[in-house]
Amino acid sequence: MRIVFMGTPEFSVPVLEALAASHEVVAVYSQPPRPAGRGKKERPSPVHARAAELGLPVRTPLNFRSDEARAEFAALQADVAVVVAYGLILPQAVLDAPRLGCLNIHASLLPRWRGAAPIHRAIMAGDAETGICIMQMEAGLDTGPVLLRAATPIGATETTGALHDRLSEMGARMIVEALAHLSGLPPVPQPEAGVTYASKIDKAEAEIDWARPALEVLRRINGLSPFPGAWTSVAGERVKLLRAELTSGTGAPGQVLGGFTIACGTGAVQILEAQREGKRPMPAAEVLRGLTLPAQL
Repeated sequence: MRIVFMGTPEFSVPVLEALAASHEVVAVYSQPPRPAGRGKKERPSPVHARAAELGLPVRTPLNFRSDEARAEFAALQADVAVVVAYGLILPQAVLDAPRLGCLNIHASLLPRWRGAAPIHRAIMAGDAETGICIMQMEAGLDTGPVLLRAATPIGATETTGALHDRLSEMGARMIVEALAHLSGLPPVPQPEAGVTYASKIDKAEAEIDWARPALEVLRRINGLSPFPGAWTSVAGERVKLLRAELTSGTGAPGQVLGGFTIACGTGAVQILEAQREGKRPMPAAEVLRGLTLPAQL
């Protein structure tokens, strides 16, 4: 098939690679390069960089409001467009341009967790499972009928980073399967019951409130890892907490119960991985070699 691929972050890269290996990718659309790093030099997105390595033409429009941008897209005469975490709203003219429409790979079991941060929100809410949906796109936010879905369990100490990578690989496999059997996949409308929205993560959510129950603290730590990273203050230093598990122990909220075990409003959590300012992520035992925790956080 003649495919237009539309994606931006690292999550989308395995999908691009899978499509490039099995179809003709006539163009790649990605968000424009953004200033990054200490020098604030413009850096292409992960999809842009990988597409360039694969020798694929890349387009980075700011939007599709102009007739020119829409005409350029239509002129590609694609059979289908595959969209994965692209980051731009596609107008109806773009959705209608490919012969078979636009397909979206969404990292949740729709209609649960429509929107920007489905992986974070699934872990933070304590969902037992999540998955991938291959969906026909329409004008609404993740409202289109589903062609293919697959579920996967969420581990008790699984982080957003680990689940992100697993779902990305799932999406790559599933879109190849979906395209191979596209004519035989009936579009299943999403039920109206069970709709939830995965709002964008606000960095203000990242500070840990030790007065909350241990299970809620655990989900926040694992759900915000690695980005933006839940954190707590230790002697004025912001320390990111990147992975945790529930453990036994009681004490006042924020009380250090030994090692990197912290009492919560009810119960306690043990920090398994953390990151000090200016340092790399480390196992908790390694962090504690250079950091003395106070009796109370």
